[in-house]
Amino acid sequence: MAEATTQETLNPFAIAQAQLDKAAEILHLEPAVHALLREPIRELHVTLPVKMDDGTTKVFKGFRVQYNDARGPTKGGIRFHPDETIDTVRALAAWMTWKTAVVDIPLGGAKGGVICNPKEMSPAELERLSRAYIRQVGRIIGLEKDVPAPDVYTNPQIMAWMADEYAFLKGYNEFGVITGKPLALGGSKGRNDATARGGMYVIREAAKVLGIETSGATMAIQGFGNAGQYAATLGRELLGTVIVAVSDSKGGIYKADGLDPDAVIRHKQETGSVVGFPGAEPISNAELLELEVDILVPAALENVITAANAPNIKARISAELANGPTTPEADEILWKNGVYVLPDFLCNAGGVTVSYFEMVQNAYDYYWDLETVHERLDRKMTAAFHAVHEAAQRFDIDNRTAAYVVAVDRVAEAVRLRGWV
Repeated sequence: MAEATTQETLNPFAIAQAQLDKAAEILHLEPAVHALLREPIRELHVTLPVKMDDGTTKVFKGFRVQYNDARGPTKGGIRFHPDETIDTVRALAAWMTWKTAVVDIPLGGAKGGVICNPKEMSPAELERLSRAYIRQVGRIIGLEKDVPAPDVYTNPQIMAWMADEYAFLKGYNEFGVITGKPLALGGSKGRNDATARGGMYVIREAAKVLGIETSGATMAIQGFGNAGQYAATLGRELLGTVIVAVSDSKGGIYKADGLDPDAVIRHKQETGSVVGFPGAEPISNAELLELEVDILVPAALENVITAANAPNIKARISAELANGPTTPEADEILWKNGVYVLPDFLCNAGGVTVSYFEMVQNAYDYYWDLETVHERLDRKMTAAFHAVHEAAQRFDIDNRTAAYVVAVDRVAEAVRLRGWV
């Protein structure tokens, strides 16, 4: 029985619902509003036959979940992952709903996914899969309906194929239907590092309220993909932090007096992993999480901080660039132990914010310079941080619950005003 309970606790959608329930209680949400916000408004399951390079046809399963569009068209990434599940996609779509609300952009939340292993597929196979996905979900997406973006194991090239397939289906270009595109196809400057940059802005604000001097502060990053790599370089550039440890799926490295992020990135590009970086000690992913550092950045996958290891987390700030890295039980422990958590849908909202900027630029065919993107992102992330921090102080609650309170209140208001309940 205990084992089943543990599995249920780690179901990402069950976690998303439990987090919503907590906020609903604080806000005294009406039962009908609460019930509506606990489930996706619509979801589409698709079957994708794709011709492989060897001439065989492989059948893939995909999803698109549109969680809530009360505040505007839904928005959210598409993941290509061998372990993708509908519950993961539902949870991520829910978190996107709260994420767009917490940074106060006029969008709802969605997410998509295909069960596949892109590492085992050729570029031609990935292109055929990308186009097959859009042929199926194209009927429910669009600039005024639902706008996908890159996510785990998808990238600007995949977005370009998808935007092209959508244009073919429609008979005209509508570049705003997909964000995270290459610049030549209507992408936004500043999108590539937006998730990590937004995270650095909220870390900066958190450090101010906690009285932490970021210059010289130590930082450990679990997960060294796109967001983790930018977190390392921007942590040094914007905050003056010292990166003492980083890790990826193969293991981690530690150096007490600091790693050179650029050199580690080069090493990973050359060898495929951070492991074996010259002059650094090996460290496991589990050990990295428990290091005595000022700032911990979980930038990998879900459920890495649990009730089992939360008591050993010694960081002063945990800045969640990953989606769902902390379980509800772990949240309670971290809060009691004084770890200042910057919850995922606040901390990593820089990506969707600049994706929204991309939609705006596409809509009126005028593109901003990089400085304008950074300045507007900073303004949005700073305002979102302070809204969450103030809610946490007002209700005496942890930051994740406070972020939910801010976001759920905004979505609930839209639901009421539209007369849905």
